Amino acid sequence: MLVITVDLVPGGYEPLRRTIAAMSIANISDLAQISDYRIEANETSNPLVGTPSRTVRCVIRGHARAQSVWALLAKASAEVVKATPPNSSDVG
Repeated sequence: MLVITVDLVPGGYEPLRRTIAAMSIANISDLAQISDYRIEANETSNPLVGTPSRTVRCVIRGHARAQSVWALLAKASAEVVKATPPNSSDVG
């Protein structure tokens, strides 16, 4: 499983660091060369733009494991963006 955490460090000032998003990417295909992955992503609310916190669950199908980890992360991020329209939430 991959676990990705996104921290915000306002102005580069470490004492104000806070996690604003996290994602887990789990292989559900027994590590096959062409694999499917379960994605779970959480994002905190953003009062600057008025978006609520949310949790998104989705699946990537048919990813070639021989690619860079960044290719998988790009696909996972794209699926999360598509999964929930702006300004909506499946977890309040």
